[in-house]
Amino acid sequence: MKQAPSPLFSAIRWVALAATLSFGVAHADDYADVAQLVRNGKLPEAMAKADQYLAAKPRDPQMRFLKGVIQRDSGKNTEAIATFTRLTEDYPELPEPYNNLAVLYAGQSQFDKARTALEMAIRTNPSYTTAHENLGDVYAKLASQAYGKALQLDANNAAVPPKLALIRELFNPATSKGQRPASTLSTPAPAAPPTVAAPAKPAPEPVASKPATPAMPAANATPAQTATAAAAPATQPKAEPASGADVRKDVETAVRNWAKAWAARDMKGYLSAYGRDFDTPGGVKRSAWEEERRQRITGKSKISVTVSNLNITVNGSKATAKFRQDYKANELAVSSRKVLELTKTGDRWLIVRESVGN
Repeated sequence: MKQAPSPLFSAIRWVALAATLSFGVAHADDYADVAQLVRNGKLPEAMAKADQYLAAKPRDPQMRFLKGVIQRDSGKNTEAIATFTRLTEDYPELPEPYNNLAVLYAGQSQFDKARTALEMAIRTNPSYTTAHENLGDVYAKLASQAYGKALQLDANNAAVPPKLALIRELFNPATSKGQRPASTLSTPAPAAPPTVAAPAKPAPEPVASKPATPAMPAANATPAQTATAAAAPATQPKAEPASGADVRKDVETAVRNWAKAWAARDMKGYLSAYGRDFDTPGGVKRSAWEEERRQRITGKSKISVTVSNLNITVNGSKATAKFRQDYKANELAVSSRKVLELTKTGDRWLIVRESVGN
């Protein structure tokens, strides 16, 4: 019999599968078959099929991730922790195994370990909203423990009981109106076409609207036509200056040179693509971030970074580049949506912020 999860274990979100992970579609049917067996509650059959697959491809990240899900659903939490821990060691670029480790640790009331795992997930992907939300829940539980200890030491402290009651209410499904149901600890979904994104929430997060990009003059417009457009009444939308295409081309060149330096493991070229005001993940020191990137990039024997579906908007000295990034390194292949925010510094466009999954 499985042990019932604690309120916090039910509250923080378990990433059931890698519809978030993507390592190619060649074996999508194998992933989907195992996921379907898990959904149907046929955990022994799912484990047998996963083990059979891994006997031929022992380093496959997605099937190993699935195996950890099966172990957790089978009540074998210690084995699941070992599986996800090895995944974080072999594929530190992936935030989802860190998140699931945190959920497992929280289920064992090891909240310090859960906090550390979630901080690693966020450091790997600062845009990983599930990890941010889970970290808030873990902090709340740690606060509950601290308030409880304070009350033991000083039972007359009138300020503590209301705080403690508030946190306990937050994690009491019977009283908390905003409590996420335990059903968020779902079973795997079938493998999806290649894409890496933050795990789906009940509703997608709104994306901040951006002003529409002014229309460009036609590519074959004559000087007279351009002058006529410029003289249009103020109530008409202003045409983008003729140099707008050149500006976007400069931004595109900066983005592609960044990807090229990354793929070539050219650390000088790669790091120089980031501005002095770059918003480092988690607010770590620039030197620490650079050292981490240097170790991760130069530690790979081969890297491929492909930029596609590039969409660039420019607003004065600021630009935003949105694109699909296909990253391959050794046996790892990840496809994701990427956003780079750049500013014009001198005659160069430099990255000041980057995020994944937007």
